[in-house]
Order: sequence, then structure tokens, then C-alpha cells
Amino acid sequence: MTTHDTALDLTRPAHNGVYFVDEADLDALATSARRETLGVGRIDLAGCLDKDTLLQRIAHTLSLPASFGYNWDALADCLRDPAWNPGWGLALLFGHADALRQASAVDFDILLGILDDAATFAQDEELPFFAFLALPEPEQPLPA
Repeated sequence: MTTHDTALDLTRPAHNGVYFVDEADLDALATSARRETLGVGRIDLAGCLDKDTLLQRIAHTLSLPASFGYNWDALADCLRDPAWNPGWGLALLFGHADALRQASAVDFDILLGILDDAATFAQDEELPFFAFLALPEPEQPLPA
């Protein structure tokens, strides 16, 4: 499913997941998520070339707890237990995601895995969780 599919309902945990979108889609997605009272995190990855910068941007943008450990496990833990999130679900919108994908495919793939795990966990808890990554070719399917 792509975000161009009108059946994507941000209130339905059955639609949780990681989606590749066009940069131009992010504003409309943020508006839709806010309308549904989801927490919205807009994370700009322009110039983000590594894990350290990525984790700093995520922590700052989402106002993660001071105890956030700036590692993959800490990110996974925060996304699985978003007590810091004022919404009843979460929509993360990553602008310029291709910068990280081009600079560090390994970090990009780990991020995708963590986001996918968080979406699955939230679905099991019947909570919405969406991650939208803006890429130059948004119709590209997720890597296996």
C-alpha cells in the first residue's frame, strides 16, 4: 500500500507500518495525523549521514526523555513505550530520508527495522503507529 491509496486510515492500527512517500506528501500526512489526534514528529534528515546524527535528530524532535541512551536499543524502547507522546498514536515523518540511505545504507536499514517493529508492537496494542520516509522514488517497495 502507498500513501496515495485512499484506503490508508491513520486511525486503524491494521494499517500501521513504514511507508515511502514523496517529500510533497509530508504536509498533508502531518495534517491528517494531527486531525486524528496522533502525536506527530517531523524529523528532517537533510545532511544526516550517520547513526549518531540520526539519533540526535530523533531525540530532539520527539523530545525523548533525558534518559534516552542514544543507541538503537534505546530508540526501539522509546518507540515501543511512547509515554512521552501526548497523542493516542504516533506518526513519524522523515523528510529528506535519502540523505541517510545514500550515506549509510546499514543505518538506514536498521532504522527501517526498528520502525517496522514499533509499528507491529503498536498494532498488537491496538494503537496507530506510522512512519513515513520521504524518498525520491516513493513507489519503491520496502526492502525485504
